[in-house]
Amino acid sequence: ILLLLNKFFKNAIMDHKIHWNNIYATQSENEVSWFQPYPKTSMEFVELFNLHLHANIIAIGVGDSHFVDALLDKGYKNIFVLDISGNAIERAKERLGNKASKVHWIVCDVTDFKPPVQFDFWHDWAAFHFLTTEEKIYKYVSIAEDAIKKDGYLILGTFSETGPEKCSGLEIKQYSEASMSARFEVAFDRIKCIHEDHITPKNIIQNFLFCSFKKKDLVLADTTISQVI
Repeated sequence: ILLLLNKFFKNAIMDHKIHWNNIYATQSENEVSWFQPYPKTSMEFVELFNLHLHANIIAIGVGDSHFVDALLDKGYKNIFVLDISGNAIERAKERLGNKASKVHWIVCDVTDFKPPVQFDFWHDWAAFHFLTTEEKIYKYVSIAEDAIKKDGYLILGTFSETGPEKCSGLEIKQYSEASMSARFEVAFDRIKCIHEDHITPKNIIQNFLFCSFKKKDLVLADTTISQVI
């Protein structure tokens, strides 16, 4: 049974990789629904937490988003970009030209990610909501818990409960403030959540939920609990 399950999940990952590579091979950046000329909300979170320029920052499922451009323009030195699509990564590299060498590029499914460093800032706009099974969600949460430093920040943007039920032909999982917070409450404290209407290049309004979290001091928390007991 375990072998069959492993084969199933490997095939699912390969299917998603083919799907996203096809999207980035056949649609220009201003044709995809998530296109933003400038990632205003994402950069507002970066500025809110006053990250130092050598902070380890990772953008999850960012595709060829201009988030990495904005970070480079601000002078950040340790930027990591992860996406399942090699085509998306190559498109971003081509746009950045010589600046691309300043970024750590990672092509893999986030649920298979083995972080090379611990991160001060983990940013995910519209990747997490594509995980629709408990196993995939659990893997993501577990990886984020291990990968983010104590007092590091986690930023998640997903479709809200009034947002779309699909994206690029794939089913997604909608979130509320309560349901998203519940997924991460073991290792993170919620800071704040906001709703935002994203207008696609086709002038379709998509409602997103953005929530920010701070990593707990789990050693201190365990010590406190043991003292209470």
